[in-house]
Amino acid sequence: MAELLDRISSAELTDWIAYERLTGPIGAERGDVLHGVLAAVVHNSASKRKREPKDFIPRWAGKTRQTWQEMLTVVRAANAALGGTDHTRGEG
Repeated sequence: MAELLDRISSAELTDWIAYERLTGPIGAERGDVLHGVLAAVVHNSASKRKREPKDFIPRWAGKTRQTWQEMLTVVRAANAALGGTDHTRGEG
């Protein structure tokens, strides 16, 4: 986040957040939706069994909400696996 705020102001970031809320997702998630629509059109034109775009959009495992404690556990495990030092526990 610090690198992001070095590049753009907090006001500009707020504008982008508002824009996304009005127009829909920006980036990879929007690409998934657009490809789901395309896949549904192609499928429905060639099949009697009609399907919806959501049927073609992947459900990513990372979409579940985690508590900050769960996130911290994952970060600590990754840090340890990569040989990092946990300064929050007084190490190093």
